[in-house]
Amino acid sequence: MNQIIKVIIPAYNEQDSIANVINDIPSLVNEIIVISNNSTDNTEINAKNSGATVLKENRRGYGYACLKGMEYIKASAIHDPYHIPDIIVFLDGDYSDYPEQLTELINPIVNDNIDFVIGARIKRLREQGSMTPQQIFGNWLATFLMKLFFNAKFTDLGPFRAIKYNKLLALNMEDKTYGWTVEMQLKALKQKFSYVEIPMKYRNRIGVSKVSGTVKGSILAGVKILGWIFKYSFK
Repeated sequence: MNQIIKVIIPAYNEQDSIANVINDIPSLVNEIIVISNNSTDNTEINAKNSGATVLKENRRGYGYACLKGMEYIKASAIHDPYHIPDIIVFLDGDYSDYPEQLTELINPIVNDNIDFVIGARIKRLREQGSMTPQQIFGNWLATFLMKLFFNAKFTDLGPFRAIKYNKLLALNMEDKTYGWTVEMQLKALKQKFSYVEIPMKYRNRIGVSKVSGTVKGSILAGVKILGWIFKYSFK
C-alpha cells in the first residue's frame, strides 16, 4: 500500500488511554497527530512518549481540535509536497474504538475508491454500556432525519472515520464543537461523495465522557447536531 495515511486524535485529559490508542494503530499509518484540547493532565507527554506528533489547542471543542490537526497537515504539505496525505482518519483518544480496525476502515477507500467511510458502532458489536441511552437515541434521531431529508444510508455518527484528504478539504469544515461529525456527513451528502459504513467493535471508554457523560454536554451536542441537520435541510 503506497497511500499516505495520517490520523487525527482530539484528546482532552486522556492520559490513561492515549498510549493504548496510539500503540494499537497499525504501522501502515505515516503520522499520528494528537491534539491536546486544553488538557490539564499528562495526555501530551504520554502521547509524545508513544511516538505521536502532539499539538495544543486551548480553545475547548472537538471541532477546534480537529481543525487544528487539519491546519497542521496543510502546513506540513506546503513544506513537503511529496508527503501530502491521501487519507485522513479521525479517531477518539478514549480507547472506546479498536484502533487496529483502521485497516478495515480504510479498505473501501484503498480498494474501491470510496470517498468517505464511517465506522458504525452497531449493537451486536458494542460492549454493554459503551454508549449511553442519550447517545443511542441521538444517533437514531440524527440518522433518521438524514434519511428523511437526504435519503442517506447512515446509521451512526461514529467518530472513527476515514476520508480522502482532497475530499476533506472540499468540505470546508467549520464546526468548532459538538457538530463536527454530523457536519461532515451532511456536507458529504450535499457534495454527493460516495460513502459506506463498516461495522466496528466498540467498548466502554477509559475515563468519563466529557460530552455524553454529562446532562449539559448531551443537551448541547443534541442541539448542535439538530441545528446542522435543519440548516442543511432548508438550504
